[in-house]
Amino acid sequence: MKKKALGRGLEALISEPLPIEKKPKEKTKTEIQEGALILSVQEALKNPRITLWSPEATAVLRYLRKTVPEFSISNEASKLLEKAIKDKYPEIWESVEKYMKR
Repeated sequence: MKKKALGRGLEALISEPLPIEKKPKEKTKTEIQEGALILSVQEALKNPRITLWSPEATAVLRYLRKTVPEFSISNEASKLLEKAIKDKYPEIWESVEKYMKR
C-alpha cells in the first residue's frame, strides 16, 4: 500500500535526504606585522602586568589562595593565561619568543 503524502511533513516533498555540506576549517596563517610586534614586546618588557575582569576566575583563585599553602594567584594565572594564548595564537607566540631571544 502506498503511503499518502498528507501527514508526512517534509518527507512528502523531499524524497531523498539533503546532503550536508561540511566545509573544512581553513587554518589561516597569521601575518606578523614586524613593527607592531617590536612595539608590543618592548611595552611588555617595560610593564608585563595585565588586568583582567572575571569575578568567577577571581573567586576560584582567591579560594585556592586561602586553601592551598603557598599558592600564588599571579603564578597560576600566568601559567593558565600563557597556555591559553599559546594554544590560540601559536604563530604570534612563536614570533614573540623569537624576538625576545635576540
